[in-house]
Amino acid sequence: MSESRRGLTRALDGLAALVMGLAGLALVSMALIQAWQVFARYVLNDSPGWTEPLALLLMSFAVMFGASVAVRRETHFSFQTLLHALPNGLQWLLKSVSRLIAAAAGGCLMTYGGTLMIDDWSVNMAGAPLPSGLKFAGLCVGGGLILLFAIERLLTGDYHAPETTEAGD
Repeated sequence: MSESRRGLTRALDGLAALVMGLAGLALVSMALIQAWQVFARYVLNDSPGWTEPLALLLMSFAVMFGASVAVRRETHFSFQTLLHALPNGLQWLLKSVSRLIAAAAGGCLMTYGGTLMIDDWSVNMAGAPLPSGLKFAGLCVGGGLILLFAIERLLTGDYHAPETTEAGD
């Protein structure tokens, strides 16, 4: 592997790790928000209106970020059972088709999610003091990441987990 390709792979390894960390943070935040919702409703008898839209927004980011990393690791948009039953030449073809499908889906999510986000930005979100277009930001950003990671797979081939080094190496 060339040095520039290795550098790109390392950079995308870092991006994928960051994206997974953000997805995890979104899930934890969503759980905390829902816990506050239950406490406020049943203990304080004062249910806040912002918890549901914010939890849904965080869920959108968590799902799209997780899906994008799954595309990079080729555990999403893949045909594993059929793939392993085929000869090597057809495996390459099926992997390429799968990667192209993932790239097309990511591009559509990014484009149409971005259009929805921009069109709805000036409207206030029901229940929360946020722009309503923010509901579609997860689609737009996640779609862009899916597109990026699918193109990476098309250019670099099969996914290989990042190399780990022993402490002191």
